[in-house]
Amino acid sequence: KQWYQRRVRGEVYGKRRCIRTYAGHSKAVRDIVFSNDGSKFLSASYDRMIKLWDTETGACISRFTTKKIPYCIQFNPDEDKQHLFVAGMSDKKIIGWDINTGEITQEYDRHLGAVNTITFIERNHSFVSTSDDKSLRVWDWDIPVDRKHIADPSMHAIPSCSLSGSGKWLACQSMDNQITIFATQKLRHNRKKVFKGHMVAGYACQTNFSPDNSYIISGDADGRCFIWDWKTTKVYKRFKAHDGVCIGCVWLPHETSKIITCGWDGKIKLWD
Repeated sequence: KQWYQRRVRGEVYGKRRCIRTYAGHSKAVRDIVFSNDGSKFLSASYDRMIKLWDTETGACISRFTTKKIPYCIQFNPDEDKQHLFVAGMSDKKIIGWDINTGEITQEYDRHLGAVNTITFIERNHSFVSTSDDKSLRVWDWDIPVDRKHIADPSMHAIPSCSLSGSGKWLACQSMDNQITIFATQKLRHNRKKVFKGHMVAGYACQTNFSPDNSYIISGDADGRCFIWDWKTTKVYKRFKAHDGVCIGCVWLPHETSKIITCGWDGKIKLWD
């Protein structure tokens, strides 16, 4: 694993070659998520399949499907539960699987629209889901009845969420061109923290926290990348990142002055 990480790091900063292509889906890939140690990852595709891959060899280890489109996937972050994962589906359900047996372990069926995001909170005892039904729901692990449901007429669909490094805050990209914040304790809406200025209506642009929780970042439909100051909620910096939608952005955890963006122009860019 360490050798593979060194090789990836060397290629990113060196010749920038593609060192592995994982081929196996017949349609576009919607989401991927790595296991804690990075040795495996899951991919969810519009071909209605979820596949488990060996990161180093590129081999497909297992396949999972309910014949519906998986929109998002998450491993259970606990080390003793890394063989379990949940997937938000196009048919309004969240499905839990056991990788070892290939069997469905749980169905969470309360949303009224496709499930867009799943985020673990409260030391991984619970998770939050968002949906096209413009609601957030909180679930205790392996209990198929939501213990909290947040929805009101002013809310819009939330296609992207990000948890702060401290685990205290959940940033939600809202389709009304703003990022709203919820405290993970009791999932309370913090109405004083609203981040605006970008245009994301109609696009599932990713949002993220900086490693020290001082800033929030997001791409937008015009290809711009926005950075907001967490304390003041004001735009700290904006710049043109891509020709077309800037759909994803993340901070480098080991070099916090750098960010990576990706766009519909087919490019991945590293910024300082």
